[in-house]
Amino acid sequence: QISRADVADLIYFMAIARHRSFSRAAIELGVSASALSHALKGLETGSEFACLIADQGVTPTAAGEELVQSVLQPFDTIEGALESLNRYRYDHTGRIRTNAA
Repeated sequence: QISRADVADLIYFMAIARHRSFSRAAIELGVSASALSHALKGLETGSEFACLIADQGVTPTAAGEELVQSVLQPFDTIEGALESLNRYRYDHTGRIRTNAA
């Protein structure tokens, strides 16, 4: 069973892997680099494999790269589905009922 924390950790991991930087990922997500580090540690502890190597920059391990490829398409699908809902943002239709004395 996947939890909200697991999904958040995956989102954080994907941002770090995309930017190859904790600081740039932190800016994009609006959290501290320390928070990203803790989330990544939780992801790695829970899965029992290393996702990233932090050397001169940040690069995914073989397992991390496989994880990126596995979750990239589902995340893109979710993002596209949410984006498609924007067409309803300004298209207000329906009946309004008011009761007044």
